[in-house]
Amino acid sequence: MRDSRVVEMARVLVDYSTRINKGDRVLISAAGFEAAPLVTELYALCLKRGAEYVEYSFTMPEIDRQFYNLASKKQLAVFPQHKLDFYKTLTAYIGISAADNSMVNATSSQQAMVAYQKLTRPLVDQRVKHTKWVVTRYPTHGAAQEARMSLEEYEDYLFSACNVDWAAESRKMETLKKLMDKTDRVHLKGPDTDLTFSINGLNSIKCDGRFNIPDGEVFTAPVKDSVQGHITYNCPTIYQGKEFNDIRLEFKEGKIVKATAGAMTAALNKILDTDAGSRFVGEFSLGVNPTIRTPMRNILFDEKIFGSIHFTPGQAYDEADNGNRSAVHWDMVRLMQDGEIWFDDRLIQKGGRFVLPALAALNPEQ
Repeated sequence: MRDSRVVEMARVLVDYSTRINKGDRVLISAAGFEAAPLVTELYALCLKRGAEYVEYSFTMPEIDRQFYNLASKKQLAVFPQHKLDFYKTLTAYIGISAADNSMVNATSSQQAMVAYQKLTRPLVDQRVKHTKWVVTRYPTHGAAQEARMSLEEYEDYLFSACNVDWAAESRKMETLKKLMDKTDRVHLKGPDTDLTFSINGLNSIKCDGRFNIPDGEVFTAPVKDSVQGHITYNCPTIYQGKEFNDIRLEFKEGKIVKATAGAMTAALNKILDTDAGSRFVGEFSLGVNPTIRTPMRNILFDEKIFGSIHFTPGQAYDEADNGNRSAVHWDMVRLMQDGEIWFDDRLIQKGGRFVLPALAALNPEQ
């Protein structure tokens, strides 16, 4: 039986996010066969909207793990030119993650993973810079377990976060974007958190369902050398197949000078030592999705939690470019229900809710 929520999600992805029209050439790329119901709906809808060519593919993270652990240096250095050539023919890309185990690469060679990410960066750049693209998640038993939910509860949570009126949410975000565009100094306060930085002169971008589903954030970047103080993240984060909790970062003149995460401190610092840019921050963002309220150990959701921020070591986005370059882009999330956010000495959010009247429309119903 077709799930009406899957049908609606396909409409969001095709009609709103990627705006598929006559003549488009589309790749639907799914990691995990669990996504087949959504791929089926997407494929049919793209054809109905007049796309001249639609291709779909499935990959398996368990097979990718074999590559990272078994490939020789020579094999890791072979660039998939045929993929890049194909990507250059695309006008739209829809990516779906339906992996049943986010820890599948926990024991994979981290050196191989980083090397291959660097090698294949042109693939990401091509689809991001030259196609209408969107990435999303599909519910699986494994993802539900990580979110501490039953599959039914997780499905309800996921579809409610994805199938919203993104045009209406975009209008609400516009006020926050304009405020951030005019802001110089940001101050984050909370337990074991006292962090200041400037966002002066950097663009702010509202994420309103065009590239991620679910969506719901407004991001920019700090002036690279302006970050001072410390922050403790209270949301679990999974990176390179490992879970990190209670990450605490200390900054001096923009650089992370001390980083701890309990028993994972050594692993944390190894990642932060990847390259010259991995100890600087490439993104600052406020989460505003009204339906996402608790962590799920899935960054596509957790970075959108209403009343959260993420402060991201590593690569800056082109749209809000502070000049930082890195193979790392690690969205670390802090829930601000116990904290405050100040813009230019003006309190805009307290206890995870906007207190500035101009931003009150963003607050979800209690």
